[in-house]
Amino acid sequence: MKGLSLLLKGMYSVYACIVFIVIMLLLFPFSIGASFFGRIRGGNMMMKLCTLWADTWFFLIGMPHKFVYEAPHDKKNAYIFVSNHISYLDAAIIPKAIRQPVRPLGKVEMSKVPVFGFIYRNAIVTVDRSSAANRANSVRILKSLISKGISVLVFPEGTFNMTTAPLKEFYDGAFRVAIETQTPVKPVLFLDAYRRMPYESLFRMTPGRSRILYLEEISVSGLSSADVPALKEKVYRIMEQKLKQYNAGRPNPVPGS
Repeated sequence: MKGLSLLLKGMYSVYACIVFIVIMLLLFPFSIGASFFGRIRGGNMMMKLCTLWADTWFFLIGMPHKFVYEAPHDKKNAYIFVSNHISYLDAAIIPKAIRQPVRPLGKVEMSKVPVFGFIYRNAIVTVDRSSAANRANSVRILKSLISKGISVLVFPEGTFNMTTAPLKEFYDGAFRVAIETQTPVKPVLFLDAYRRMPYESLFRMTPGRSRILYLEEISVSGLSSADVPALKEKVYRIMEQKLKQYNAGRPNPVPGS
């Protein structure tokens, strides 16, 4: 029975990958056109194409998304969105989840993938964490985008949370940018990404519900750089508690550990 389950998951995963690639290739000519309109207008156009891509893909693979709002959300405001990071599916969920002008911060390595990499580097802000100069330049770009009313999305864990805990330790970057630009922090949690696509294998995807949880914004009004650690800890505790409350998917503890 377990073998049959793995076979079905593998077949479904292959189907999902093929549909993903087909949609990407269909939208690629439009993404080339969008790239000629510059970082702001062209970037917004690229993110809209990514939203169309995500909407179509998730529909065709039978993965409906449910939005849960714990507080009203004003799409006209710019935010520092922060989210948990536990699945390769997270990248596809972003344009599904954030329905307003936004630029995610992502690893520069993904920009080297043929075709996908072109869309990736024109839709997001890339960062090379091994380079201090590159990290600083990425921060400058994020601040510039915020000054133009465009939100940014950061995974404060920096990389996949491969532990059995709800979250890994956070980096300071998102919270420092929030304080320096006086932009509220808005946690948005992807509750079922791990259940739908565990990071252990690309061929263990399953169809089903994927919940997106919007939490209340966290004001940074009046805070200074000295308050970064306290803000980071506050956001961490809120996100951790909500991931537990909503039974977010994550790996099971190893017996006896």
